[in-house]
Amino acid sequence: MPEGPSVRRFHHLVSPFVGQQVVKTGGSSKKLNPAGLQLLWLQDAQVHGKKLFLRFDPDEEIVCPRSSPLSEPLHDEEHTKEARHHQEVSDLPSQSAGGAHVVPSGDEGPPQCVGGDSPAGGAERWLQVSFGLFGSVWVNEFSRAKKANKKGDWKDPIPRLVLHFGGGGFLAFYNCQMAWSCSSPVVSPASDILSEKFHRGQALEALGRDQPVCYTLLDQRYFSGLGNIIKNEALFRAGIHPLTPGSLLGALRLEALVDHVVAFSAGWLEGKFQGRQQHTQIYQKDRCPAGHQVVKEALGPPGGLQRLTWWCPQCQPRLPAAGPEQVQPP
Repeated sequence: MPEGPSVRRFHHLVSPFVGQQVVKTGGSSKKLNPAGLQLLWLQDAQVHGKKLFLRFDPDEEIVCPRSSPLSEPLHDEEHTKEARHHQEVSDLPSQSAGGAHVVPSGDEGPPQCVGGDSPAGGAERWLQVSFGLFGSVWVNEFSRAKKANKKGDWKDPIPRLVLHFGGGGFLAFYNCQMAWSCSSPVVSPASDILSEKFHRGQALEALGRDQPVCYTLLDQRYFSGLGNIIKNEALFRAGIHPLTPGSLLGALRLEALVDHVVAFSAGWLEGKFQGRQQHTQIYQKDRCPAGHQVVKEALGPPGGLQRLTWWCPQCQPRLPAAGPEQVQPP
């Protein structure tokens, strides 16, 4: 799924639509009724880790976007994907405010709260968006097929949700899961690797436990927004074998690992706004920058998700099972 920097980028794309009314909806979602968003106002957009939160309200008047602990202001020029929009809006299942053609999107009821309760009349609604492996958000254009499918057809991806706004623009959400909640998202920015309030002490304590550091890095309770790419790159740059128990690493090595997590993530986000392709040194590579053969293996906790992991046995040697080492960080 998209990692923290990508979801921050999605948040930046959505934010200009805050304060606008949804006047037309569409999409292929079977669990969320797109028509349920009809005439609602997008009141707020927040991001935490790999999740995007959108607040909708039936009232027109809104409070100016507040400073949120879930998302810090983003800078740099906006960089959009290169694609031409030549797909007519009428090609999508939609329902307009003016009673235009309606294509049912399934047997969905009204917007549901997490837990199965419908939002009370006039109550704000929070929509939690979790993106799949190829999840994305497009603005004022639709995603186009980049290659033929297994049948040889050039079939464009179908958005899960399309929101047309009174200001004339629209958002298209692809490959994502959405769920309603009646209350504000309860999350801690202290675990978000891209937050100014990221708690390094909490992260270091978690990393120091007696389990492989590659398991801990993917624990969203301490490293929200960190995914497989960041995991592999941070471990390589810190010179740490992915299966090294954190308890065997000294304080300096753990500090260096957290430094690389934050630096790589921030650099990735910055590159997205400058239109730069993210450069990786170990992820999906056959050889490391020094020319050594790279090992690839699926690693994960017993009974848990196994994630493909790349590492260099020479640049990331495995430590002997002894007391914490005190080697200076590379």
